[in-house]
Amino acid sequence: MTKPADHPAVRTGGIGVLLVNLGTPDAPTPAAVKRYLAEFLSDRRVVEIPPLVWQPILRGIILNTRPKKSAHAYGQVWGPEGSPLAAITRAQAEALQARLGSDLRVRWAMRYGNPAMGAELQALKDAGCDRILVAPLYPQYSGATTASAMDGLAAALKGMRWQPAVRTLPPYYDDALHIAALKDDIARQLSALPFRPEVLLLSFHGMPERTLHLGDPYHCQCRKTARLLAEALAGEWGDLRVETSFQSRFGRAKWLEPATDAVLAAEAARGTRRLAIAAPGFSADCLETREELAIRGREQFLAAGGQDYAALDCLNAGEAGMAMLEALVRRELAGWIN
Repeated sequence: MTKPADHPAVRTGGIGVLLVNLGTPDAPTPAAVKRYLAEFLSDRRVVEIPPLVWQPILRGIILNTRPKKSAHAYGQVWGPEGSPLAAITRAQAEALQARLGSDLRVRWAMRYGNPAMGAELQALKDAGCDRILVAPLYPQYSGATTASAMDGLAAALKGMRWQPAVRTLPPYYDDALHIAALKDDIARQLSALPFRPEVLLLSFHGMPERTLHLGDPYHCQCRKTARLLAEALAGEWGDLRVETSFQSRFGRAKWLEPATDAVLAAEAARGTRRLAIAAPGFSADCLETREELAIRGREQFLAAGGQDYAALDCLNAGEAGMAMLEALVRRELAGWIN
């Protein structure tokens, strides 16, 4: 059947990849941070307190006190391309595009803030991608991260009349590709240090302890990543003691332990003088790694008596991380691409 001459042009048949990370303010200012935190902390996946109880606390106290402090922290790590998380996620998308070639389209989005998931999903669809892999860049699954990203995806799809076929990247906390990438990249960074650490502290983002008891697998997956990584490093770094901790506590609830700040102080107090810290739960450096670990972590360790301290980079857009991400994405695209 011949297509009518006045039929509008429709682009179809394309395949897209959407990388998704948590989010960032648009600027290191109290106003921008307040907008970001209002969205982030209103997500029921992130704060599971009933809204009738939580929203007055959020609107009346937190959003009037925390933005100024957080804006100062962001200002310490903000670069010419914006926040570290945005700049690195953009670089990851560009590097993945180069690796996958022009037959696929790669874009990136944030669950909170900009660029928004819905807008980027629509942009891929408008470019003719009717099959899209959505890849949350969270190695370990949590309801507050991976599940929230899936909520964002569902909300975006709900607003689309012509939806694409969608696949999602599973958590890859114990994937051999991930462990190998972490091992290679961390070993490379350790070898380049001007000192040989006695301890490697693996710091994961914290979660309220109740999430573990409610069935969230995050804690167990973090522990497995740490165990597998320690085993992988043992051959070359057998004298390195590997410990695990959880950072970024917030509020009065009991959080996963041991806490990173407490471990740093305790290690220095027990006589550890040389320590390196890595964050294998983060795919890209961000406020929590560049400010909390690299700046405040150093201050805490040295103040408690430590001597040498190094905060290692995340996988970011480096060779090891991008080779891993390309392999994971190609595996999930099986059947869609050759």
